[in-house]
Amino acid sequence: MKHSVKHSSTPQTRRGRGPARRIGRSLALVLPVVMVLSGTLAVTRVNWSGDPSDSVLTASDASAATAHRTSHSTAKAPQDVLRDRLLTELHEEDPGVALTHLQEAVNGKPSLAKHCASIARALGRAAVRLHGPSQAQSYSRPVCDTSFASGVMAARG
Repeated sequence: MKHSVKHSSTPQTRRGRGPARRIGRSLALVLPVVMVLSGTLAVTRVNWSGDPSDSVLTASDASAATAHRTSHSTAKAPQDVLRDRLLTELHEEDPGVALTHLQEAVNGKPSLAKHCASIARALGRAAVRLHGPSQAQSYSRPVCDTSFASGVMAARG
């Protein structure tokens, strides 16, 4: 017995002639041009002068600029600036002057109080490296409790 093959009664369209194919071709030609032009326009809007007041950012540039600023931030925290300044004073003058200025800074700006102990310990360690353990201990005073003395002791052992 032979099997008969049924053919569909709906007419078949020739491949590549439907509306979806035409839309696809149009997008394939137009989309790369749009992408290139929008990328070029984004590059021409970059602020090369470095003056933030001249900056004009598009929506796509705003997130990149924010990421760039946070990753290359050069601003130091106030406690880091204070610590660096006091370490310089410790080397140029003596640990007593640096401790006095630390106490004055904490009294003048109470938000630095939570960093006082770590700054005093750093000063104590630096004093030992610069003056030796015995002389460094002679500068000890009750600034930020006994953190300077604990920095001296930590650097001794």
